[in-house]
Amino acid sequence: MLTGAAGVNHSTSVLERRGSDPAISLQGVRKHYGTLRAVDGVDLAVQPGEMLGLIGHNGAGKSTLFKLMLGLERATAGDIAIHGAPVRGSGFRAARRRLGYLPENVVLYDNLSGRETLRFFARLKGAEDRQCDALLGDVGLSSAASRPVREYSKGMRQRLGFAQALLGDPAVLLLDEPITGLDPAAIRDFHATLDALRARGVTVVLTSHILAELQERVDRLAVLGSGKLLATGSVRALRQQADLPLMVIVHGEGGASPDAVLPRKLCLMQGVTVREAFPGLHIACPRASKMAVLAAVARAGARVRDIELREPSLEEVFFGLSRQAVEGVPS
Repeated sequence: MLTGAAGVNHSTSVLERRGSDPAISLQGVRKHYGTLRAVDGVDLAVQPGEMLGLIGHNGAGKSTLFKLMLGLERATAGDIAIHGAPVRGSGFRAARRRLGYLPENVVLYDNLSGRETLRFFARLKGAEDRQCDALLGDVGLSSAASRPVREYSKGMRQRLGFAQALLGDPAVLLLDEPITGLDPAAIRDFHATLDALRARGVTVVLTSHILAELQERVDRLAVLGSGKLLATGSVRALRQQADLPLMVIVHGEGGASPDAVLPRKLCLMQGVTVREAFPGLHIACPRASKMAVLAAVARAGARVRDIELREPSLEEVFFGLSRQAVEGVPS
């Protein structure tokens, strides 16, 4: 996807549009549907050129936030600006042309061909028709450009949707579940495209239920729960905030028994739990006890073949932060 990058303008236009304003600014944003608080007091700033991952359970408010940023929904309260232009202000019409959006469920006209679809969106966005064929080639749809969209697979529809989001050289991309329906090769090419766009200073906000994909790609994560912003930060910072146990995995030499590998006093340390799990022992311990646990295991000497330290996964961090919010106390 976009391996040739022919459809992407590699000029410095996006960088030249940068200023002191955040690319996206949300201040005290609320969206209520009757008694339902879909978005509840969100404050968030996304800097130019940043890639932000927006994560949360179904119904957490992710898609609603996107609609608010696009001006498709009116906020109940709060302020939203894109590169300094208020979403509901008179200057937003021009700013909106600098937004690219891929919704979670791409709605396309089945009777139009892929080429006709892109030309339709180009006219709506005020983009040039000549960009359409280049983008179709970039997303691997050149050979299907004349075929009606009703013959497209889920993955092909998703690629066409991504192509329309790139029309007009956007400065900000909002991508809702962008890798849904893509095969592994298309996912790899999609990430290569995002890397190229980031190098040009394009701001990207994306959601994904495949948290491992986000973990390796984004600069920061924003965690939503029941409409509230629970936490923001790097993966490392969120792990520290969630304060989940680390996992020390110990492999004994020659099939040594747990008693031979593990000092008995380790099992008595506060907050430490030990269980046998092939092919070794799994020791869960608080971060503050990490060095004491490693030292105790190391003193087992030759009976230990190797030691692996495993951080909590992003999925575990997400559930930990969500639990903190519900219980109102650290996990």
